[in-house]
Amino acid sequence: MKGTERRQEILRLLAASDIPVSGAALASHFSVSRQVIVQDMALIRAERNDIISTNRGYMLNNPVNAVRVVKTFHTNEEIADELNTIVDLGGVAVDVFVRHKVYGLIKAELNISSRRDVNKFMLDIKSGKSSPLKDVTSGYHYHTISADSEETLDLIEQELKEKGFLCEKQ
Repeated sequence: MKGTERRQEILRLLAASDIPVSGAALASHFSVSRQVIVQDMALIRAERNDIISTNRGYMLNNPVNAVRVVKTFHTNEEIADELNTIVDLGGVAVDVFVRHKVYGLIKAELNISSRRDVNKFMLDIKSGKSSPLKDVTSGYHYHTISADSEETLDLIEQELKEKGFLCEKQ
């Protein structure tokens, strides 16, 4: 794994964690020395990412001030467009869930926050290992979306509506 890929993965891990992640845990995860992680953190900070160092590890200081659930519908070919719309406007697709008439609530964590994450997700879906969760409810599904503000969520919701993806919640 190249250093740039490792740093992107470190950011993803920190963003997905509610608790500090220790340098030792990161070093073990990536099979590198603790010093490499310290250098990576310096480079990540130089890219204007707000990383907090605590006595228990590293945290991304990227407070989420707004969360919203949206109901959407689209084809499998439009999955990337939906997710890219969310991340391009500053949101994070936290999860996807469906309400199945027999099984009830079925939910999967996504934590997709960049086009790179969208591309990786799409590669995983296209590999054929599994089909999208929305397929069990004929395309209808929900996303929890987080962002820095209600205004950002409003922009995301408006764009999803303009693209015909947004459904009225019941």
